[in-house]
Amino acid sequence: MQFEAVVRLAELPVGSMRTWVSGERELVICHTREGLFALDNICTHAHARLCEGRLRATRLVCPLHGASFDIRDGRVLGPPAVVPLATHAVRVSDGMVEVALATAATPASSSPGPDAPAGG
Repeated sequence: MQFEAVVRLAELPVGSMRTWVSGERELVICHTREGLFALDNICTHAHARLCEGRLRATRLVCPLHGASFDIRDGRVLGPPAVVPLATHAVRVSDGMVEVALATAATPASSSPGPDAPAGG
């Protein structure tokens, strides 16, 4: 698994999101009290950027139709979406948030690095 540096942890306060593009894939990095999480940034219901929605604890709400997802595992929490989001491994190394893209477009578990906040 190859990790890429995304942003300094100090620049991503708890309760915030940041987008990141790797190749043709756009991700949203979420920092919550439970840790750091990375997911595909495009809603599986309609083509909307989730980073423009709301982050409520571990729930990410799409700005277009209100579909919601659990940022911890990508599962759908509320309609109209029925397909989960792909998730990606996140770690913190030397103060940098790093992400490793999942190869498949299916949910994958996030694994914290040695100095990542608990739960991320």
